[in-house]
Amino acid sequence: MEIKTTRKTGRLWYLLLMLGILFVVLGIWVFRTPIASYVALAFLFAYLFLITGILEIIYAVINRNFLDGWGWALAGGIMNLLVGILLLARGELTLLILPFFVGFGLLFRSTMSIVWAVELRKYRIPNWAGLLVIGILGVVFSFILLWNPLFAGMTIVVYTALALIFAGVSYIYTAFQLRK
Repeated sequence: MEIKTTRKTGRLWYLLLMLGILFVVLGIWVFRTPIASYVALAFLFAYLFLITGILEIIYAVINRNFLDGWGWALAGGIMNLLVGILLLARGELTLLILPFFVGFGLLFRSTMSIVWAVELRKYRIPNWAGLLVIGILGVVFSFILLWNPLFAGMTIVVYTALALIFAGVSYIYTAFQLRK
């Protein structure tokens, strides 16, 4: 996503901050309640995808005149919205396919963080490398989820929590960079 006017794009930085805080809080909750988390993750992720989708669609549409690649942000928002609706509609299957939804969703988000870091570097915005590292770590944790989706229990809960926290930190970091 290429930034035309950093100042104008940053005017809704708080939407990304809200998303980041939501991801971090959810990641911490997953760490604190490992036994109940796996079952609850299905519904929490459904609502998280739904809310994230709505907020990303709003962000993309409002900033369409200032972002060259706004269609990618819109596509991500639509994808999250549809995944949230699907997860809510088919709760009984969600436990079986949850690792795939989480893995691919976080892989997409982490890849977007890497793209944002490269864009921040182009515009000589300091501290872009931190976002790049966070995005790469998110990609690694996403691949771990996708590589072995059948393992359950503590392992999936821990990796899911870490992936959520990395994605959340990425959004928070980007929000504060846009705010500057």
